[in-house]
Amino acid sequence: QVQLVESGGGLVQAGGSLKLSCAASGGTFSTNAMAWFRQGSGKDREFVAAISRDGGQTYYVDSVKGRFTISRDNAKNTVDLQMNGLKPEDTAVYYCAAATAYYSVVLSSAAGRYNAWGQGTQVTVSS
Repeated sequence: QVQLVESGGGLVQAGGSLKLSCAASGGTFSTNAMAWFRQGSGKDREFVAAISRDGGQTYYVDSVKGRFTISRDNAKNTVDLQMNGLKPEDTAVYYCAAATAYYSVVLSSAAGRYNAWGQGTQVTVSS
């Protein structure tokens, strides 16, 4: 079972940037598609971005396209989320997630296809 630890959250003004990182251990990182989800206060968990096992394919929710970039380094067992042009509506706890090997063939936004989750990191964007 993969263990995931996020870092890099914080408070930023609207229009600013943050980079989230997720460190994986305990599994074979390169066999898992990875994703970032977020959950705002009083809201359901929302898919943000996903990346394929080799990093060659990415998938974003429409609201972050052109502003966020997901990337991974299989040599370091890390996946990052570069967030630019942040908006107050991006405020949420951000979670890193690893897909099961079975569901790592095709990228998915469905939370049920991810079986390992980090503890989350808070991102707050002030207006």
